[in-house]
Amino acid sequence: MVSKPDFGQNRAAAARFTYFGPQGAASEKTMIKVMGQRQQALLKLLLRTKTGLTVDELSRKLEVTRNAVRQHLASLENDGLIEPGISRPSGGRPEQLYVLSDKGKEMFPRQYSWFAELVIESIRDEAGEGVLNARLGRMGERIGDQLLAQGAVESNPQKQVEKLSGIMQEMGYNTHGVSVIDGEPVIEADNCVFHNLAMKNPDICRFDLAMMARFTGSTIDHQECMALGGNVCRFKFSAPSKKESGKD
Repeated sequence: MVSKPDFGQNRAAAARFTYFGPQGAASEKTMIKVMGQRQQALLKLLLRTKTGLTVDELSRKLEVTRNAVRQHLASLENDGLIEPGISRPSGGRPEQLYVLSDKGKEMFPRQYSWFAELVIESIRDEAGEGVLNARLGRMGERIGDQLLAQGAVESNPQKQVEKLSGIMQEMGYNTHGVSVIDGEPVIEADNCVFHNLAMKNPDICRFDLAMMARFTGSTIDHQECMALGGNVCRFKFSAPSKKESGKD
């Protein structure tokens, strides 16, 4: 089991961890692609050497000055991609080793979507569509409860939907606040964070819908879906009916 780190007051980081796990927001993975070649090479060296490397070792391997290495290390440490490791005895002054942080390791390719697709297809094949949908719904409700536990619930339903929009923006959905249509709040998202998975398995949307419903206490009308060819994902939030509100 992965333990949840202490994010302090960084609610955005806490929300990303709750929703996506240790890999953080998906957009962070593309960071390595826009780095300079030296920084990419430095990260790859640390990936290969799990125990860490010193400034002198990095300087020799990268064929740059020690000062240049220190500048790269400072920048990468500021981005949370590397961190100081242990100090290695050298017969004189101990040598500081630098290692990849967990975030730094996640800059390299991972196959989360592929693995998730295997899990989804396995559940569907072994237990059926109904069981899969019910399980996705329970997972979404659990995440909704975890997000609710991170802050006070707004007494005004629209304010709670606005809070959800902010969380979704932090998750990478690229929402644009909340609009009101026919007296009810609506969220539009330009980016589906599960797009590739949802394209092959549209049932994955049940996870999102259950999370949103739990967090806002609303009935969700999924009016438009990018996985089904829409330009955006549009969600309309309505007060639950008496029958629905009586459910656990």
